[in-house]
Amino acid sequence: MRIPVDAVIQPKKAKLPHLPVLIEAKSAGDFTNVNKRRKEEATKINQLKATYGEQVVFVLFLCGYFDAAYLGYEAAEGIDWIWEHRKGDLEQLGL
Repeated sequence: MRIPVDAVIQPKKAKLPHLPVLIEAKSAGDFTNVNKRRKEEATKINQLKATYGEQVVFVLFLCGYFDAAYLGYEAAEGIDWIWEHRKGDLEQLGL
C-alpha cells in the first residue's frame, strides 16, 4: 500500500532498523477548511499503523489557523503537531 506523506526524516541518532518520522504539512487561512479535512489525517495515521505498526511517528507541521477543536480531534487520534513558528519542536523528535 502506498500512503503519501509530505516529508520522511530519519532522526540523527536512529539505530537501524528504525522507522523515520513522517511529517504532513498543513496550512490554513481560516478555521473552516481544516475541520472539513481533519478526518483525512485520522485515516492516514490508522493506515500507517496498520501497515508499519504502532511505533509509527506521524506529526503535522502546522502553519496558519488551527483551533482547539481541530487540535483536540488530532490529539484524540494520537497525532502530534509542530507549529511552523516553533521549529525547535523538531529537536524533541531527534531531528
